[in-house]
Amino acid sequence: MDVKGKHIGFGLTGSHCTYEAVFPQIQKLVDLGAKVTPFFTHTVQNTTTRFGAEGEWVEKIKEITGNEPVDSIVKAEPFGPKTPLDCMVIAPLTGNSISKFANAMTDSPVLMGAKATLRNQKPVLLGISTNDGLGLNGVNIMRLMATKNIYFIPFGQDDPVKKQNSLVAHMDTLVDAVEYALEGKQLQPVLRVTE
Repeated sequence: MDVKGKHIGFGLTGSHCTYEAVFPQIQKLVDLGAKVTPFFTHTVQNTTTRFGAEGEWVEKIKEITGNEPVDSIVKAEPFGPKTPLDCMVIAPLTGNSISKFANAMTDSPVLMGAKATLRNQKPVLLGISTNDGLGLNGVNIMRLMATKNIYFIPFGQDDPVKKQNSLVAHMDTLVDAVEYALEGKQLQPVLRVTE
């Protein structure tokens, strides 16, 4: 299904090293005619790392989308009944947010946007980036995979020699994964070898 004219929520969590791979995909969604509303966790808004200064990524996404970010749970809640999204994407999705989402702990604007979207029986697409995907968080990923209306950007091990438990989404497949999710389908294969 084409993304043109679709309202896509785009949530970012604190995997700062992944933003360089994600932001071109946000631009592609906009270029294809989607309306993209950004959602941020508090970590994204308030943290300076070697990958960017506090507020830098917020400004970049505002520039790409032309929309103000949803930066509080109060601002995210209306995306359920009042302003429904066609799809909610969370990429990158950290291990911390994976565990919270899988256990119904809605403590950020991003997770509230996802909860609101699921309440409307619309798809939520996850792009994982976690150092413990094949460790303690494995059970949470499988719980989310088995949940109706939740889909995944295909993923794999990003460094099986040095970080055996680490999993990261193949962000270059994000737009295709959104199109599939809008049709109620999982882009396959979901498990991919990282080259």
